[in-house]
Amino acid sequence: MSFEHAYAATPRSLTSLHERGVSPGVAAQHYYVDDLGPLEVRGEPRVGRLLLTHGAGAGQTSLFMQRLRESLALHGVQVWAVDFAYMQQIWHAGRRRPPPRVDRLVEELAVWRDALTPIAGETPSSLWLGGKSMGGRVASLLAARDQTAGLALFGYPFHPPGKPERTRLAHWPDLTCPTWVLQGTRDPFGGDCEVREYALPETAHVHFLDDGDHDWQPRRRAGHDQAALIEEAARVVAAAMQASE
Repeated sequence: MSFEHAYAATPRSLTSLHERGVSPGVAAQHYYVDDLGPLEVRGEPRVGRLLLTHGAGAGQTSLFMQRLRESLALHGVQVWAVDFAYMQQIWHAGRRRPPPRVDRLVEELAVWRDALTPIAGETPSSLWLGGKSMGGRVASLLAARDQTAGLALFGYPFHPPGKPERTRLAHWPDLTCPTWVLQGTRDPFGGDCEVREYALPETAHVHFLDDGDHDWQPRRRAGHDQAALIEEAARVVAAAMQASE
């Protein structure tokens, strides 16, 4: 069952997740969180749990996000995947709309975190946050404000494309948790030549994905494909989560 079926079907209530937990061996299970929306839980938490958000233009139904969740789960990361409210509206209305202001998304993610961490049997400070592009920026802003176990940022938007002077790093000095960035070397939101020059906090680690663009799509001459880079990124995140325990 894919994430998009969570919109069409009637997922189980969050109460069933609280009472029964996640069944072992099941690829993904879907739930509905009152006042928030669909939730997909994938994998078992052999190394940890990650609350995962999406980028500005594509939600959890995108092929990239599906492959990322599958690969993370295979490496022992239990993924709790959510769509922001505006993306849910896009799905239901069938037409695109821009995301709201980033501060509103930070508050929305905080509500998701607070709703899910008691169900996971953990505290907000022991659940990793992460996201693709904009979702990673939102997660990092929340982590800079509130205590967080760690961050996994997939294609962080260090700056708008073509505007390297407009960096999105003002809150990074406040990041005290392990912060892992998985970044394509050709990412127009911040490639390796630029990012290596940033003065990032000691808690931040950037793992570059060879020849990947913002969606980690390499050129044919690179000798590897997007799937290989997704698997590499998942392996790095799983190792980082395990090392932080």
